[in-house]
Amino acid sequence: MMNSANRRDFLKMTAAGTLGAAALLSGAGCSRNSETQDVASLRGLIGKDATILFQGDSITDAGRDRSREQNANDGRMLGGGYVHFAAAQLLAERPADGLKIYNRGISGNKVFQLAERWDADCLALKPDVLSILIGVNDIWHKLNGQYDGTVEVYEKDYRALLARTRQALPAVKLVICEPFVLRCGAVNDKWFPDFDGYRAAARRVATEFKAVFIPFQAMFDRAARKAPPAYWAADGVHPTMAGACLMAQAWVNAVSHA
Repeated sequence: MMNSANRRDFLKMTAAGTLGAAALLSGAGCSRNSETQDVASLRGLIGKDATILFQGDSITDAGRDRSREQNANDGRMLGGGYVHFAAAQLLAERPADGLKIYNRGISGNKVFQLAERWDADCLALKPDVLSILIGVNDIWHKLNGQYDGTVEVYEKDYRALLARTRQALPAVKLVICEPFVLRCGAVNDKWFPDFDGYRAAARRVATEFKAVFIPFQAMFDRAARKAPPAYWAADGVHPTMAGACLMAQAWVNAVSHA
């Protein structure tokens, strides 16, 4: 059993962990006093007994075990990426809140492929909070000749997907994650400036649907000033363990203060 001094130290460490990658990389101190703010004040977007669904491509998928995808909060179902880190932090901080967290990301997906499986992999779960990270394959597969989409198609399809979601789940709270890349590995000058258009489109869609927007590109741009890009995403697209941890911290911080 912890004594009171140790408990205060533990709570301070836990609170510091939720401040997000931006604060950690900038050297900013903790602006939250964990001794005067309880967990209830940090719920933000996520209420008690909430169902949280993460959707996207391989960055979200992160090797999840599809045979266990019906098991909320299952570590193997959550995969080995940012979803796992974010879920672990939420579940550790809020053990009494009855959160149910799922990962339904699928490697290689583009927006239209999310739409094709949306009834079963989103709407049927009736999430209270829906987080989507999608976009890198919409440009990557175009560059390697496997897809002929454009940023206009991406934005149109994204908007249609969210409109469909809001119609079926009018109370759902949306989190739109910015697609990102780091300049290393598979990412070269051919990606730009087109890739910036996909980022801008995701932000426009987030604004239109009043979603929380997670600016992952700015976060990784700051990170690349602290360590080489490959430290955070070896191939320029898929985060390392360190990169995934930064993403999770940024995600939890954003939804906790929304």
